[in-house]
Amino acid sequence: MTLEKNEANKRLIEKVQELEKKHDVELSNTQKILLTTDGSITAILDVLFGKITLTTLDQHFEDADTSHAKLVNVSEGEEINFREVIMHTDERPLIYAISHIPLKRCSKDVCADLIRADIPIGRILKNYHIESRREIHNIFIEKPNERLKELFKTDEDMLARDYVIINNDEILMWIKEVFPISYFR
Repeated sequence: MTLEKNEANKRLIEKVQELEKKHDVELSNTQKILLTTDGSITAILDVLFGKITLTTLDQHFEDADTSHAKLVNVSEGEEINFREVIMHTDERPLIYAISHIPLKRCSKDVCADLIRADIPIGRILKNYHIESRREIHNIFIEKPNERLKELFKTDEDMLARDYVIINNDEILMWIKEVFPISYFR
């Protein structure tokens, strides 16, 4: 297991180096940590800013189309929860995130917390003592869409990553997190 973990860490370091080279940018240590951590982003933000807040922007159930079914390894048409949130302090937005969660893999209590409360996923996993691991798939820079421009009040490039949270060898959720390239310098 340690060898696998070391290889995964090495690949993440290489991804960050490739990103910096490709876009001719030098990322701060904090940005690198936020992009490569296999732990909770919420916990890191809490350390940096005090307890952060999460606001749910959109949440609904939908039948998985082909691309979303592939992200969470379910059959097309299975019900998933789409969740769009912004993690923030009182003063400013910090990280925008979207997630796709197959409902059949969540307990009723976890699903209830996802639906009714503005609780970060990292806190939900901790509250229910859910043993899980994160596998980061991509680390990249993207142009902001209109939603991101509005939320962050900028049109600068965005740092982003997407990953899955795995529990009992099944994908519990797919998550994408995004923040402006000038943040966390």
